[in-house]
Amino acid sequence: MSLHKTLNASSVAIVGASRSETKRGYQAIKTLLDEKFEGPIYPVNPRETSVLGLKCYARVSDIEGPVDMALITTPAPLLPIILEDCGKKGVAGAVIIAGGFGEIGMDGKALEKKMVAVAREHNIRLIGPNTSGMISVRKHMNLVGLKNVPQGNIALLSQSGNMALTLITEASIKSQKGFSYYVGVGNEADIQFHEYLEFFQEDPNTHAILMYVEGMRDGRAFLQQAYQTTRKKPIIMLKSGHSATGKKSAGSHTGALAGISAVAISAFKRAGIIIVENSDEMFPAAEALSSLPPVCNNRVAILADGGGHATIAADLLSDPGIEIPELSKKTKEKLRKILPAAASLRNPVDVAGGADANPAIFADCAKILLDDPNIGGLLIVGLFGGYAIRFAESLAFVEEDAAHRMGKLVRKVKKPIIVHSLYNFARPHSLDLLRYYNIPVYDSLEIATKCIGVLSDYGNYLHSYKARTSFVLKWGAKAKQKGQAIIEQARADGRASLLEHEAMDLLALHGAPIGKSRLARDKAEALEIAKSIDGPVAMKIVSPQILHKTDAGGVKLNLENPQEVQSAYDEITTNAKKYDANADIHGVLVAPMVSEGMEIIIGTKIDDQFGPVILYGIGGIMVEILNDVAFRVLPLSARAAKKMVEEIRSATLLNGYRGRPALDKKSIQRTLLIISELIEAYPEIQEMDLNPIIVNEDGVEIVDARIILTKNGTKNGTKT
Repeated sequence: MSLHKTLNASSVAIVGASRSETKRGYQAIKTLLDEKFEGPIYPVNPRETSVLGLKCYARVSDIEGPVDMALITTPAPLLPIILEDCGKKGVAGAVIIAGGFGEIGMDGKALEKKMVAVAREHNIRLIGPNTSGMISVRKHMNLVGLKNVPQGNIALLSQSGNMALTLITEASIKSQKGFSYYVGVGNEADIQFHEYLEFFQEDPNTHAILMYVEGMRDGRAFLQQAYQTTRKKPIIMLKSGHSATGKKSAGSHTGALAGISAVAISAFKRAGIIIVENSDEMFPAAEALSSLPPVCNNRVAILADGGGHATIAADLLSDPGIEIPELSKKTKEKLRKILPAAASLRNPVDVAGGADANPAIFADCAKILLDDPNIGGLLIVGLFGGYAIRFAESLAFVEEDAAHRMGKLVRKVKKPIIVHSLYNFARPHSLDLLRYYNIPVYDSLEIATKCIGVLSDYGNYLHSYKARTSFVLKWGAKAKQKGQAIIEQARADGRASLLEHEAMDLLALHGAPIGKSRLARDKAEALEIAKSIDGPVAMKIVSPQILHKTDAGGVKLNLENPQEVQSAYDEITTNAKKYDANADIHGVLVAPMVSEGMEIIIGTKIDDQFGPVILYGIGGIMVEILNDVAFRVLPLSARAAKKMVEEIRSATLLNGYRGRPALDKKSIQRTLLIISELIEAYPEIQEMDLNPIIVNEDGVEIVDARIILTKNGTKNGTKT
């Protein structure tokens, strides 16, 4: 159902209306009246006859006129009864303020489930519970009670009322920008993050979406929708819950799971979401992205009136990979004609006092720089806006004219300008003029560089999204009949995992690079297999109860003669019985020893929020020591597989060193894509661990494979 009547209601009932000024049921009505909400307001409380001069009703169903929205401020246990009554009236949406639901444990979850069932029976969409409320700024429908919320084009979604208050206050004090909507998402018992994205994507009054997220109910659906939304409008997010303590806090606050931080952040970025790491970056990033065109080519010019700020800005931009290119000869010649001899014409450009008597030089330089096709955006740092304060009042008019010119320039060339000014605190008219033209001004150099950076990030995404995955899994599209039979046989045997030779067979069916291993069920068969292999062999126990073979003494390597093979068979099986007397031993896997190379790992698991995810990194016994891994949400694109291989800290080892040859990175990428397809084909796979995989200059070979199945024959539950 559309969320229009919920988020843009024309009539509101306040359930739990009160005559006490400290109660939410009083504050909500007063705010609606003060802000001149255009529709009817209906107080509901069986113990009152009127509140703030408005007739009070005993029940929502007693109201004569239609009711689009109900703000319910009563305690949690009453919600199912109240929503039943709202359903009789045909209410479209309800904001549930109360806590005491899924975030407090099993009893709260049961109450939440009952409440949602009643709402769905009557087609009522719920915001919350455990929410601070919502605001439709243009409709003057303020169901939070915050005063003087500035109107603008940024939609705010937050799981913290305090964070929302911080951002709204910051906008009121420091910016000319404001909000189209604020929604306190709460527990997502009904309306979830991805549904809000879909609504804001089509809302003409929303140009950017700003989010504070602790956890979400359906990460996969969110990623799929975000992939669609970010092509039209930027999404800016601060994701909390990175630390163990933070995750625990997020769970208690919203009842949602914080998820694996590395998985979440990489997935959000792949969906085109702009991730900020600090709360003071949130609103400035949203302000810039909602106001300005993105940097089209990741190349930025810096214009300064002093070397210190320019150098710091260059460092801050270079660290995340934004290019500060050398200017063209033609651009330098144009700058030389208007700047003093001491000016630096490299990028950053330092006017070297050239603006002291004529700050209009900034507008002249800005035009020259943005006319350069190699430059995608401009960061101005230093004193602009303060020349009239520092040197002569008469320069105020010159600065104001320069501000007009720069504002018109951005509109004409469709390239962004961000300004850092030491005099922003004084709010000179020239800087207000820049804001009028949607050029943000900041007194923090770090914030200013962050803003030009996010404009570059978004521009990069818009140029590359077609090469990225849409996060839609197509179960079974590439499944093979023989592979399904392997899984069905394991189910029939009552096993929760595949035996290693079964796992290898399944991998081989999808073209994964495995070694030539065979299962020996007795000592004689082991010897026969070993004789058929040219060179030394490795032997490993095969038992569904023994997943960590080395720990059980179930692995022997570099066996070169018949006596070693036979002795190894006896020792492996004896060790296995000692390790687990009840282990069902199917035999011993005999395989040729692999060539020398670097050990890597590829693994998959089902994340609580995002469904199937894949891991790649340094493998063998070093995986837990170095923790040098990269995560992605499946499915993978070729671009994502390549970036995974490149981004781990040890990636340089693949290029060869000290005379060693370069290793086959493309084979790793192909293997990652094969595993991605395999997980799509078999939703019965809960977890996969391929460790080690040996990579050398000739390719890769999977040496060990472990596949665990979902419980009770179920699929992994991911929604597509």
